[in-house]
Amino acid sequence: MRPTRNMTSRRWRTRYGTVAIAVIALATASACTGSSPSSSSASSSSSSAAASSGGAATSFPRNETLYTSGTAYAPPSNWNPLDTGNYATGTQGLIYEPLFLYDPQKGTYDPWLATGDINAGWKGNTYVIDVRPGVKWSDGQALTGADVAYSINLARTNATDPYSANVSTVATAVASGNTVTVTFKGTPGYTEFTDYLWKAPVLPQHVWSKFPASQIATDANAHPVGTGPMTLDTSNAQEVAYQTKPGWWATSALGLSFKFKYLVDVVNGSNDQELGQLTAGQIDWSNNFLPGINQLMGAVGGNSGYTLKTYYPTTPYMLSANTVWLEPNDSVAPMSNVNFRKALAYALNPSAIAQTVYGGIAKAANPTGLLPNLSSYVNQGAVSSGAPTYNPAKAKQFLAQSGYKGQAITLQVPQGWSDWMDATTVIKSELDAIGINLQLIYPQANARTSNVTNGNFDLQLDNNAGLDSTPWSYYQRVYQLPIAKQQTSQLNWERYSSPADWSLVQQAATVPLTDTSKLDSLYTQLQTDFFQQEPVIPLWYNGAWFQGNTQFWQDYPSSAGTDQNMPVMWNGYIGAMTTVYALASLKPAPKTSS
Repeated sequence: MRPTRNMTSRRWRTRYGTVAIAVIALATASACTGSSPSSSSASSSSSSAAASSGGAATSFPRNETLYTSGTAYAPPSNWNPLDTGNYATGTQGLIYEPLFLYDPQKGTYDPWLATGDINAGWKGNTYVIDVRPGVKWSDGQALTGADVAYSINLARTNATDPYSANVSTVATAVASGNTVTVTFKGTPGYTEFTDYLWKAPVLPQHVWSKFPASQIATDANAHPVGTGPMTLDTSNAQEVAYQTKPGWWATSALGLSFKFKYLVDVVNGSNDQELGQLTAGQIDWSNNFLPGINQLMGAVGGNSGYTLKTYYPTTPYMLSANTVWLEPNDSVAPMSNVNFRKALAYALNPSAIAQTVYGGIAKAANPTGLLPNLSSYVNQGAVSSGAPTYNPAKAKQFLAQSGYKGQAITLQVPQGWSDWMDATTVIKSELDAIGINLQLIYPQANARTSNVTNGNFDLQLDNNAGLDSTPWSYYQRVYQLPIAKQQTSQLNWERYSSPADWSLVQQAATVPLTDTSKLDSLYTQLQTDFFQQEPVIPLWYNGAWFQGNTQFWQDYPSSAGTDQNMPVMWNGYIGAMTTVYALASLKPAPKTSS
């Protein structure tokens, strides 16, 4: 599968300790700003939120508007769901929808624009999609099987479609009414096509067929036509606003509805600014990394009197969203020596990094690096017999066997990625302790990306292994071959060559997801090989950063409640996972006197 750009690694140029103190002071100063919801226009709140980003904003009734932030880092100007790295927050999920949703908490797929069980559609080398009846596009036209077939065939025939690799084994998709039959060239790419079913947007043929073929993934699509719960209202340099669409199909079919009339996503200024907006009630739903939020949540008096919510009420506060690993350049010495990589793995203490840098709002990774939602795929026998654990003495033994002579080794992360910069200091301390001469460098983000894609690095931190429904994309990122001179796809950035393991990954893609025995065997072998090779070293899980203010809205997603859905609106998450359920569960907070 060709990976879409994930949006889970956002961070801001602030040092952890300084911000942790500053935000507490900021929060304390804002503690008396609470007021009851008003039926009048919320020009003060909306304008204040936008003013921090440098301009005026539109005004919406505060008690009818959900303000979100934490995804957009530039003025919204694109609503093309195929332009995966640039579309405005909510394009996928609020306007465009997929055929199925993936629920990472349950490990299941929910029928969405398609009906029935996702695995029941397989009939030999064909897949049959039953398109949900009674769904309409926002321009009033009916969604039909022809739209679904068109979307699949567009990806199949146009390489600029970001989902083209997901349908590389598809021969054709043919619609008959609301039934779509997908025929494969030979053995289907089961995993890749299943990913298409829950990640890719269904597009309106009567709109998209008018775009030139070369522009399907670049046109701004300024007047989007979708099947989702909202329509585009307005946008400016500071925000994009959506309005709830009457007659959304899921209201009658699934009993879902949004209790807010407007959703306004505010462009980020900085994480400390956003914490001030959150505590002041100007932002309701924040998906930003907010350093110090653990201290605020854990403060005496019920998070200092604030009405803030996180997914977990205590450590780790956040769900896990992607894996951060130490990535050696395995094509050059001494990183090319397996004993040197094992020395790295035994020298590093993921728990210490997670606690020191994140203060408990991020979890240490398990040795496989697979996210917690994929724990059923982890072979505990392979872990206990082969996985490295923190052991400096053993690290020194492997280092001695590696032939390392004390030469300087560089570790780079982008300048301004403050939490990662803090992590490098912990890593340096632990590697210094076993005798590795580690030098820290902080290039600008674009320069770092260029260095990594061209192989001009020794060690770096990477978090491209995001949340997925199977381990397949994780191991694809580790073992993808061939290795190009420029690894622009973000796959196998470490440049590790193992044809045998790449063959295992390719085999896994052709196994039906219902054949759990075969998949367990393949993934166990990949885990075993991973521990023997240590091509990358998993360290911690970045969080699905979420903070909610219950001043105006309540019933946010929570581990302790009935709503345990995804609480993030990052591109690639909203519209593919269960965020839409979480939004539909929100209710207005009871009015209180100030």
